[in-house]
Amino acid sequence: MIKSLLVANRGEIACRIFRTCRALGIATVAVYSDADAGALHVREADTAVRLPGAAPADTYLRGDLVVAAALAAGADAVHPGYGFLSENADFAAAVQDAGLRWIGPPVKAIELMASKTRAKELMAAAGVPLLAPVDPAAATAEDLPLLLKAAAGGGGRGMRIVRELVDLPGELTAAGAEALSAFGDGEVFAEPYVERGRHVEVQVMADEHDGVWALGTRDCSLQRRHQKVIEEAPAPGLPDALRDRLHEAAVAAARAVGYRGAGTVEFLVASDGRPYFLEMNTRLQVEHPVTEEVFGLDLVALQLRIAEGEPLPAAEPPSPSGHAVEARLYAEDPARDWQPQTGALLSLRVPEVPGVRLDTGYTGGDTIGVHYDPMIAKVIARAPTRAEAIRLLAHALERARIHGPVTNRDLLVRSLRHPDFVAGRLDTGFYDRHLPELTAPGDEASARLAATAAAVAEAARNATSTTRGGFTRFGAWRNLPSQPQLRRYRSEPDGGEHEITYRPTREGLSTGTDGIRVVSAGRARVTLEHDGVTRHFDVFPDDGTVYVDTASGAYTFTALPRFTDPADRTEPGSLLAPMPGTVVRLADGLAEGAAVVAGQPLIWLEAMKMEHRILAPASGTLTALHAAPGLQVEVGALLAVVTESADPAEEHA
Repeated sequence: MIKSLLVANRGEIACRIFRTCRALGIATVAVYSDADAGALHVREADTAVRLPGAAPADTYLRGDLVVAAALAAGADAVHPGYGFLSENADFAAAVQDAGLRWIGPPVKAIELMASKTRAKELMAAAGVPLLAPVDPAAATAEDLPLLLKAAAGGGGRGMRIVRELVDLPGELTAAGAEALSAFGDGEVFAEPYVERGRHVEVQVMADEHDGVWALGTRDCSLQRRHQKVIEEAPAPGLPDALRDRLHEAAVAAARAVGYRGAGTVEFLVASDGRPYFLEMNTRLQVEHPVTEEVFGLDLVALQLRIAEGEPLPAAEPPSPSGHAVEARLYAEDPARDWQPQTGALLSLRVPEVPGVRLDTGYTGGDTIGVHYDPMIAKVIARAPTRAEAIRLLAHALERARIHGPVTNRDLLVRSLRHPDFVAGRLDTGFYDRHLPELTAPGDEASARLAATAAAVAEAARNATSTTRGGFTRFGAWRNLPSQPQLRRYRSEPDGGEHEITYRPTREGLSTGTDGIRVVSAGRARVTLEHDGVTRHFDVFPDDGTVYVDTASGAYTFTALPRFTDPADRTEPGSLLAPMPGTVVRLADGLAEGAAVVAGQPLIWLEAMKMEHRILAPASGTLTALHAAPGLQVEVGALLAVVTESADPAEEHA
């Protein structure tokens, strides 16, 4: 039996695996980069081994260092988690060659499924439905739109949609370059792009005694940049015949490669209901908790027991019950091209209520860095029905206390409450169609109320006379100056500004906004009455930023000086790095003096496992270029300058 397990991963999945190990009496070993020296997964492990460096290529992707760490720590088994080396056949072989137990499928199964092109050939032989591949060199307009995909790896890297034949050569080059950077393999293939298709997958679990379970379906259609955002089990609205066909195809896929352990067979379901095999992930998936919740299973515990040679507990899996929905909480700004965010995570608290589960690799006080995926946590809700699970999850996210970098929390709440999602009208184009409305600034009146609460709490903190509980007595204001006080705040991340005025009176604080009455003014909690409705606000200031949490949402404000600084301007045409990262490539022929067109991609920046395009802000001439491939830049670094062309009408005036 396994006595000590090393997890060759970091963050949330390492913490998740450690939780099961503790329940089973297995000692735990973490590996960590220098950037993760104080990370939660390191703090939670019994033993931790340093991997010198910070970049993934120098640390978590170094299989030799990970194997050496397991041996040094006395571990007798290795669990790869997901990402990094989890689907690397050479690493799996190295683990076993070192005399360690591999918590994963056989090396041969990983090899067969590692290349999507080879996997499709194998699945065709097994009778699994497939999309017919398209030869990019022979593609015609009738083949459009096409989806270009990296043959190795996943997570949306090396993936492009091509709608115009003229764009195909350039997109092939870009997809190949991204795939080579991400996976060390630049092979790319093409297949028809299915508009409004659903991403539906089947969790499989197989043992070495010829037992294979198909553990229901999951819908993972809500995606950004081909990466999943919200997942649920079971996939809603599937006819029984289609569900059975997916189960049968998944079992056939597992048997075709002699699979063992946890795996996922992914399908694209077209709008006409026809399913097509996408790929098989030979590892545990990020979204595995929704399957655990509806089946009442611990998939990590099953992985460990199967690795120890035990059979599945029964010939058939348990019956599912209820519905589960998972939302991935990312440190990113969806309204700004999903830009990842970094910085101190001051607070992370999700309501502890029945049916809500939090899987995370962070706690309040940790720092979200630039080297890894920006996912902070997964919040999962389970309830008897889909509607109840959605409502519970949206409510938990809405009431969560998340202070620090900008997150996608508001997007998640709005997505869960969108009529199309509630009705189960799901497909991979959901965010392409709805992102503008889902990221639009919130209700102005509610934001102003929250800004008023921030100003009132600041006034309470500045007051000289408070009660022991921290609430200012109304009478304490009578000796203060009676002239109005002004506070200015900028809403983050949408940029709306609020000017709040208040006046100390004998009765307490009087705000400059009609209809708002200050009921109580605490340093950290404020109660306001607005048009007869009383609301509570929790206020947390931190170094010029103010976080305001309410029962119906959260707000972040930057405290501004009373008067605008006229020097606070950005020079026109400056292209600044939106986040710390590495310049991976420049547009073909880009050099000082080149003519550029507004919206043209000029520079590609890679940060936190994602590639970001820096676009020309206007048509004109590139008058300065400071970026070069391989250059590491900090946020705000000047990358280039575009001087806008003069208006032709002005030139001839």
